[in-house]
This record gives sequence, C-alpha cells and structure tokens, in this order.
Amino acid sequence: MTDAERTEVLEPVTEILEPVTEAMPAVEPVTETVPAVGAADARPGPPWRRIAGSVLGVFVALYSVDLLVSQGDVPRGVTVAGVDVGGLKRSAAEDRLRAAVEPRLTRPVPVRAGDVDATLDPTWAGLRPDWESTMDQAGAQPLNPFTRIASFFTTRESALITHADQAQVSNALANLRARVDRQPVEGTIRFDGASPVAVEPKPGQLLDLTGATKAVLDNWSAGTAVVLPVTPAPVKVTSEAVHAALEKFAKPAVSAPVVIRGDGADAHLDPKAIAAALRFEPSDSALVMKVDNGKIVDAAKGQLKPTEQEGKDAEIVFSGGQPSVTPSVDGKTVDWDPTLQPLPDVLTRGERRELTAKYHNAPAKLTTDQAKGLGITQVIGEFSTGGFAADSGVNIRKVAEKVNGAVVKPGETFSLNGYTGPRGAAQGYVDAGVIENGAPARAIGGGISQFATTLYNAAYFAGLKDAGHKEHSYYISRYPAAREATVFENPDGSSVIDLKFTNDAPTGVVIQTIWTPSSITVRMWGTKRYDVESVPGPRTDPVQATERPGPPENCHASAGAPGFTTTDTRVLKEPGTGREIRRETRTVHYDPSPKIACP
Repeated sequence: MTDAERTEVLEPVTEILEPVTEAMPAVEPVTETVPAVGAADARPGPPWRRIAGSVLGVFVALYSVDLLVSQGDVPRGVTVAGVDVGGLKRSAAEDRLRAAVEPRLTRPVPVRAGDVDATLDPTWAGLRPDWESTMDQAGAQPLNPFTRIASFFTTRESALITHADQAQVSNALANLRARVDRQPVEGTIRFDGASPVAVEPKPGQLLDLTGATKAVLDNWSAGTAVVLPVTPAPVKVTSEAVHAALEKFAKPAVSAPVVIRGDGADAHLDPKAIAAALRFEPSDSALVMKVDNGKIVDAAKGQLKPTEQEGKDAEIVFSGGQPSVTPSVDGKTVDWDPTLQPLPDVLTRGERRELTAKYHNAPAKLTTDQAKGLGITQVIGEFSTGGFAADSGVNIRKVAEKVNGAVVKPGETFSLNGYTGPRGAAQGYVDAGVIENGAPARAIGGGISQFATTLYNAAYFAGLKDAGHKEHSYYISRYPAAREATVFENPDGSSVIDLKFTNDAPTGVVIQTIWTPSSITVRMWGTKRYDVESVPGPRTDPVQATERPGPPENCHASAGAPGFTTTDTRVLKEPGTGREIRRETRTVHYDPSPKIACP
C-alpha cells in the first residue's frame, strides 16, 4: 500500500477517533514543582496514562487492520431473505444470495388468509427480485468503530428488493377472494324431527386487499407462508346466545303437545308438528323464536273442521224457465290469528299447554237480500248457435255448465277465461276440432270458441259494454261476420285470448245456458235497458286464397275462402219509443283461408 493509499484510509480513521478521544474521561493536569536539577532527575508521569495510551494504540491498530482488510465487503451480521451475506465481497454475497433464494422465487408462494391456506404464482403475479438494488440496500462497511464492534455480536436483516406491478399483484390476490371471503353464518337451532339441535355460528372474513398486497411485496421471498390480513365479519349472535335459546325456548317448545280447544272438537299439535313451525332468527345479540302460524293452521285445521260452518252465497237458479233465489248461508270459521296469538308464550310452559279457538262469522259474498235486489226480472239478451260435432259438443256442454248461473253485479266485468279457469283434460275437456293457421286441426277444448261467440252475442243484444274480445283470424260461415269471438289459453291455463264484458247497468245480470246435442243457447237475465239492432256492413277489400300443401298425416283438403274487411254496427234504442240512444261500429279484417292440397 502506498503512502497516499494509507493516508486515504487513515484520514477517515482519524476523523472517527477524534470523537472517540473526546469521549474519554477528562483528566485534570498535574502541576508539580520540579527542582532545578538536571534532566536525569525528571520523574515519569502517572501509570494510568501510560496504560491508556497503550490500549488506545492497540485499538487504533486493530481498527485500522479491520478497516483495511474489509474494504468493499457487505457489513458483518447482514442477512437477506434469511441468508447470511455479511462479511462477503459484494459479488460473492450476491452469488450466495442467488444460489440460496433464486430457486424458491419461482415456486408458488404459500399464503394464509385467516383460516384459508392457498398459494400465489409469483410469475403470474409479476414478482421478480432486483439483485443490484438488494445489494445496494445491504450497505457498505460502516466506519463507526462501535458499529463495527457490535457487528461481531448482532445480525441485521436487509430486505430483498422486488420489482412488481402492484396492480398485477392486487389482481392475483383478488382471485383468492372466492376462497377467502365469506359472509358470517349466524347460529340457529334446527330440529331433527322433534329434537332441537344447536347450529354454531361461524364468523366471516374479508380479504384486506391493500394490506395483502403489501404483505406479499414485503415477504414473498422469505420462503415461509405470507400472512395476509383479513377483516373479520363478526356474527350477531354468539354461541352462548344460541345455547341460551336452546335451553330457554327450543327444548320447552317441543317438550309436550299443545291442545287447541274448539267448539265441540279439539286439535292436538304434537311436538313434531310444533317443531316444523318453529324458526330462530337473530335479533340484536339474541336468538329469537318465531312461529309460522301457517304451518300450525295446516296441522290443526282438519281437526277443527267439524266445528266450522261453511258459508254459501245466494244463487240464482232456473226452474221452469224462470229465475229464483237460493238463500245464502253465513259461515262460521276459526279466526286463526287471535287464536294463535298466545302460542309463543304457551310453548315456554311445562303445564297448561292449551289454546282456546276463537271464531268469526263469514258472511256470504252474495246474500239472499242482495240476490233478490239485483233486478233479475227478464231476458235482456239471447243468442243461439248450432252445427257442432259431438266431440266439440262435449266441451261446449262442459263450459256451459260452468258458466250457468254466473252473477255479474253492477260495475263488475265478466271474464270467460277467468271464470272457468283452466280448460284441460284434468277438468274434463276432450280433444276436438279447431282451426289452426287456416286449416282444420285438433286440440283439447276444441269448440269453446263457439260458446264464446254465443256468449258474446247474448251480451251484445243485452246492451252490455264490450270489455275486450277478438274475432277469429279466418271467417267461419256459421257465425255473423264481425260479430263473433274466439278464446285461447296456454296449456297451464294462463289466458292468451279472452272474452270480457262489463255490466254497466245499475242492476245485476245473470247468465243462463241451455245446451242440447245440436245447439247452445245463452240468455242474459236482468232489467231491460235497450232494444238492440245489429246492422252488418258490406264486405270490401277481398283477398284471394292461396294454395299450400297439407300435412302428410291426417290431412283435410280445403277449397279455401277469400279474406275481406267488413263492419258491424250495434244500434241501441230506448225500449218502447224506439228512440236511438247511440251507435257502436266495429271494423274487422279476415284473412283468406288457404286452399289445402293433400299429398
């Protein structure tokens, strides 16, 4: 080493020793009177000064040697990612660190979030080490002598510097949410038959994405599982509260039957039926018992049925061609809400587990007096059609029997689909002829449109208000043009095309149907308001039929028929005077019926 190099090295040593020397205890100078004799008579200084000087010299020498031999090394005691690289040359330290750490940096990183263990692919997450920055951060040799001495006895962990796209890491972690995140599951009580069982609550957790991203960036290279922070999602009801509800409510509730005392008969609710009606819900910090009254009613109503009186509306029947009123009957039924109101309290008892059934009267929807006051005195509209096949006649008779006696109160609207409900095989309707896309076909309920046309015309001549109807797409010659109707339902009974009319009179209307094997007649009874006249219009805008092939099976050839447009005008007149009150015109367009050519 040249003098210049030594000077370069020792200058910082001197700079460091100066504060060390200044830090040593101050020594008061000793003043002595020395006799005026020769130099040989001078006495040496105190011994402690000689010892201190020697120690200091040794310390300086050792420090200088340590400083000289460790120039450019990583400081002693430094570890990176758990690997000891202290005291090595920078290149050697990097080689050691790479050899120990690099293999594990390509393996999946184990992570733990709450009670969930998973792994993270570092490559997919965009994690990679920065060796140069890592060695820079590990630092150079310290010049402070005390730091150098301490490095013989301590270690210091220096971070492995990582390059990563934080958004990419966050996206990778976000995919863990499907496994980590869960909502809290409240505790409850379920029943195994009639035996109550406590269901323990389970707290939820949500991944703290920001904190998890930082944890991965800081610790992914350590070779151990990275703990990802989660935000707890606590339950409302503790396990202690669940067990308290079990003992206080659930067990007593099914400990014995409950009896409902009725007028002449009782209903017995066994523990299994009670258990089926109970549920437990969190409320604040408690688990509260709820009773499903509907299930209690289902279990008890059959047993109390003999104590009830079924109500019956007044009916208008036709005997000898004239209407008469069958009296109404008021009903008496169990009033379940007040009956079951004390049940939650009764279920907590060990004895006197009884309820008293409460009843209320259920008046008829149409009382005898109301029926007599409807003004059903005369036929106000009537219409007949015929010429149907036997199978269609079955369906027409079925629907006619259903509608016969229907009462339409003032202001009410009658719906044919709504009144009859589904018209399928289950209700007794059969397969019969229909018109489908202009060609003959078959379907369950075929022929009902003939009854609809008959009913529509009876309401037409009774002067009732049309509330919605639709004509056939193709003209059928046995019906009056522009004065007919069709109906249609889906297989599930839902309405598609309906026939509706409104009773806009101040008095009631009753529908009478008369069926024979060759005809159907519908009469509207009420109080006459109008004389009604139908004025048919001319047929215009003819459209010629086109030919098309029929189906390969069950084909029925047809000559077709032209389409046209026509009108019908209803003229309403005052009875007796013939004074015209108003006219109502309806315009209808019929499509041409195609010519069907069978193969």
